[in-house]
Amino acid sequence: MATKQFKISAKLVENFKIEAQIRDHHLIVDQPKLAGGNNEGPSPLEYNCFSLAACVLSIGQIIAKQKRIELRNFEATVISELDPDVYMGKNKELRSGFTSFKVLTKIDADMSIEEKKAFLEEIDLRCPVSENLQQATSVTLELDQ
Repeated sequence: MATKQFKISAKLVENFKIEAQIRDHHLIVDQPKLAGGNNEGPSPLEYNCFSLAACVLSIGQIIAKQKRIELRNFEATVISELDPDVYMGKNKELRSGFTSFKVLTKIDADMSIEEKKAFLEEIDLRCPVSENLQQATSVTLELDQ
C-alpha cells in the first residue's frame, strides 16, 4: 500500500501572525484583534473547522463523480465547541481540543432523503479529516535542531 506524505512548514512572523507556503498558495494564520492579533487570517481553530468542511465537500465530490451523481449544490457548515480557558492556561482539568463537531450539509441532487443520508455516511467513512478527528492519531512535538 502506497502512502502519501505531507510536509507543511509554517513560521511565526510577528505577534500571532503565522505564514506558510503550500504549493503555490501563501497562507496566513492570525488571531482576531480582540485576541491580540491583527485579524490578517483565520485562526488555527477556524482552519481546523474549514478543513473538515472542505474535506467533506471534496470527498462528496469524489463519490458523486464515481457514482455519476450530479451535485447541483453541496454545502457544509461546521459547528464546534471548545473551552478556551484550557489553551489559555486557566483550566487544566478539561481537554484543550474541541468537544464536538457537527457538520450540517445541504445537498441539491436527484437523491431521496435516504440516499442523501447514505451518501453522508459514505463521506464520513472516506473523509481523512473526519476520521482523524474521530480517532486518536499520534502527535509528537520534537526539536528540529
